Amino acid sequence: MRRIRTKPVALGIALLAALPLSLTAPATAATRAHATADATVEEGRLTQTAPQEILRRSGFEAWEREFGRGLARVTTYPEAGRYVRGEGRALWRRAVDRAQGRGPAGGDLSRDDDRPLYWARLGMTKELRQWQPDFGLTASQRDALLGSLERSSRGQDSIELPAGKHVLHIVVTGFDPFQLDADARRSNPSGAAALALDGTTVRTASGRPARIETAVFPVRWADFAEGTVERTLLPHFRGGARQADLFTTISQGRPGRFDVERTNGAWRGGYPDNARESRTETVPIPAGVPTVRPQPQWTATSLPYAQIVAAGTGPYPVVDHTAVTEIPAGGTEPVERPDGPTPGSTARAGGGGDYLSNEIAYRATLLRDAVRPALPGGHLHTPVLEFGAGNTDPSSGRVTDPDFVRNRVAITDQVRAIVTVAASEVARD
Repeated sequence: MRRIRTKPVALGIALLAALPLSLTAPATAATRAHATADATVEEGRLTQTAPQEILRRSGFEAWEREFGRGLARVTTYPEAGRYVRGEGRALWRRAVDRAQGRGPAGGDLSRDDDRPLYWARLGMTKELRQWQPDFGLTASQRDALLGSLERSSRGQDSIELPAGKHVLHIVVTGFDPFQLDADARRSNPSGAAALALDGTTVRTASGRPARIETAVFPVRWADFAEGTVERTLLPHFRGGARQADLFTTISQGRPGRFDVERTNGAWRGGYPDNARESRTETVPIPAGVPTVRPQPQWTATSLPYAQIVAAGTGPYPVVDHTAVTEIPAGGTEPVERPDGPTPGSTARAGGGGDYLSNEIAYRATLLRDAVRPALPGGHLHTPVLEFGAGNTDPSSGRVTDPDFVRNRVAITDQVRAIVTVAASEVARD
């Protein structure tokens, strides 16, 4: 996503419905005693009216309660690991199934809504953070469980590309909703598209099938510094029977248009994340992952941007976006460059800005350059998903409206068409 000021960012697409959980044991007194202690900034927003309505109208309001009841029945740390990962995966799978029309809708909220996944996950992390089992749990063990829940409930550990070369392999990523202090109703169309596309197959122009696997990422600087992007993508960038043939990271960008971002910059601009934290620095690369040394200031897309722009994929224009902000070699002040960076310059904003959308694009393409430079991939910005006229005030507005749903579906359909164009170019090679 971009750190630009927009009209209230609307709501996403694609998620969960009725719960598959069958847990019945009551939560322990210890669990309930810690029900309000040590919540994160994101978890603290759960009590607001909009998140509660989103959960209730999608059938996801019970996930937090049932997950807590299940934790109360766990008696060992190994059992906790299995339970947490399994329930995280169940949440992701239910979100994908709901988005793709499988299983009960769970309520009247449109199936193509990404917000229930986000808020239900936070309810689960809150329960896990406050859980006090009888067998004792160290801080490092709790952190490991929280990490497992984050990865499994985001689809990061269940990217399952089929073996063999008869099917193209595509990895697509999206993001959580963000800017929620301004409007807790917001969602992210990139996350909605990820739910709608996960596990689906598209047909390229040559007739060759292409399988799409997806994951979503948090809007938190710290997670990126700790390597969540590299950990998720590296197994699929390396060689092997199940390696990716194409990837695109996706986030929400400007109103009214798609952007294929040509260049990504190694700079964090400091805009607050969902945890209200700011980071202004060179993008930090985690230890232990393959990378390019010395760290480059810029990386470039290898998506077939010219073909994507020319293809006529849907109602929104698609732009080959080349602008960056740099400090020129020998200079001291940032300069905007409409046609990309100049030699020896220092990055201050890539085509995707200086927020986490630029950073995921930079990290993914830097990893590509380190392990498999010929892999086609890059970043796509979607249009901003906006509420309909008369529904823009977060203090009095509704959590959804017909314009919002219609636009969200159009964005997702065009993402699918753009990915299909890119896959068709890869199949042609």
